[in-house]
Amino acid sequence: MPRRSTDAADYQDVPSPVAAMPKEFADGHHILPHRHRRAQVVHAITGTMRLATESGAWVVPPRRAVWVPGGIEHEIRMVGPVSMRTLYIEPDAASFMPAVRCVVIEVSALLRELILAMGKQPVEERPDRRSEAMIGLILDELRRAAELPVAIKLPSDPRLRALCREMLDDLAAEDTLEAWAERIGASGRTLARLFRRETGLSFGAWRQQARLAEALSRLSEGQSIAAVAGALGYDSPSAFAAMFRRALGKAPSRYVGHGPSAQPA
Repeated sequence: MPRRSTDAADYQDVPSPVAAMPKEFADGHHILPHRHRRAQVVHAITGTMRLATESGAWVVPPRRAVWVPGGIEHEIRMVGPVSMRTLYIEPDAASFMPAVRCVVIEVSALLRELILAMGKQPVEERPDRRSEAMIGLILDELRRAAELPVAIKLPSDPRLRALCREMLDDLAAEDTLEAWAERIGASGRTLARLFRRETGLSFGAWRQQARLAEALSRLSEGQSIAAVAGALGYDSPSAFAAMFRRALGKAPSRYVGHGPSAQPA
């Protein structure tokens, strides 16, 4: 096997319980639905990804990663050029992580450096003492990583699922429930009922959750609060900030270019 293969299949049965694959992607690249035997920590050192499964979608900017349990089918779309670094982990090695659901986690400065360092280690040989030390630290950092409440539930109904994907592509759109309903040939009441049944949320709450996930992505990339508010369709930065505080209990200024533990800007 090549020392630095970019084929995920080459990382599923290596001697090391944790292996890292570095790979570069162009803006808009779409990794079609697939699954792996090993669990994954999907992280981008630059660029933003949108990962989706049958049940949900997650926006993954730098300083974040998404945990994908082994066997879960998923697809990934690149938003801008992306430098991806993926950890492939034997499920038993990280049994403390969720076994059947994806989650977005905060990537500490230490975990980021460990991911980069693992990407330079040979993967076709048994881990040496240095690799074993890094693996132990990686697993410890995963155990400590904060989970972020930014999952976007996707419905199973084909019409509503297609509509939700369209909304994710234009989160600034202020179309009403009735206007969106027209696109699928349904009444506003029918669409509202579908949203509740399929996602457990109202139309407005689902759109707010999707906007919140996108906002965290943009803020972590260093965009200003005013720019993020405008991009997501809010009338003013204060209206956006009020939504953000209600949802996460913290001001958006804590997230500008930083993780959740950063001090206010």
